[in-house]
Amino acid sequence: MTDRWKVELKSVDQLRRMRLAGLVVAKALAAMAEACRPGLTTAELDLLATEILARHRATSSFLGYAPDWGGQPYPGVVCVSINQEVVHGLPSPERVLAAGDLVSIDFGAVVDGWHGDAALTVEVGPVSPAAARLNQATRQALWAGLAAARLGGRVSDISAAVERSVRSQPERYGIVRDCTGHGIGSAMHQDPDVPNYGRPGRGPGVVEGLCLAIEPMLTLGSRRTTVLEDGWTLVTADGSWSAHWEHTMTVTKHGLWVLTALDGGEAELNRLGLPFGPLSD
Repeated sequence: MTDRWKVELKSVDQLRRMRLAGLVVAKALAAMAEACRPGLTTAELDLLATEILARHRATSSFLGYAPDWGGQPYPGVVCVSINQEVVHGLPSPERVLAAGDLVSIDFGAVVDGWHGDAALTVEVGPVSPAAARLNQATRQALWAGLAAARLGGRVSDISAAVERSVRSQPERYGIVRDCTGHGIGSAMHQDPDVPNYGRPGRGPGVVEGLCLAIEPMLTLGSRRTTVLEDGWTLVTADGSWSAHWEHTMTVTKHGLWVLTALDGGEAELNRLGLPFGPLSD
């Protein structure tokens, strides 16, 4: 660990265990994304994710999570946030997906004490062109951030790359600042924070054994957010729609390894011309 940021560095064996957690996350997200259809409740998505955790003998990063602000522990294994809901939407049998919705699904799993955390945003049937472009821009920003991570660099290089990707879009999007990416490992949230904006060359160095969850959240309007009365659901202050994408990653001496992608990120990294650096799968 470094004294200033208390960054947890993982051994090769610990990274391999995090990959196992990441694969559970990847499989669960793929199953939930496929299940999304009009009429499905967010409680049904939570049940599906619970079944996948049990099948893989994993536990939930989210269930019972006690927030720093002293609210109630999180009641589900998945966060399902729809349209103007940015993150932390509570699963409920009353919350029903509708055609045209944008649905952010955020999920975390623990294997042998090590966490994986990722999110994607699903388009339920055809969505508006603006919503589709927002979703694609958010996914692009995630991969821009991943692509900026390299040994010898700094964590804020990732932040700057996310912001640069967003600002390069023809539309103007709000970059949510009230939530950030984060370190991850033996706990779901660790130092360092990984904001989705900022200048490069700052923060702790990117070294072997560092694991980060990178997660841009963009809106069609203002970046400002507020929390609903349930104490969890973060929504846009102006009611504009949002999208959210996330992966857990590390950088090895061989290249980038996306721990929560089914293929470790190989296909997308190849497309971007970047080195793929798994230790083993």
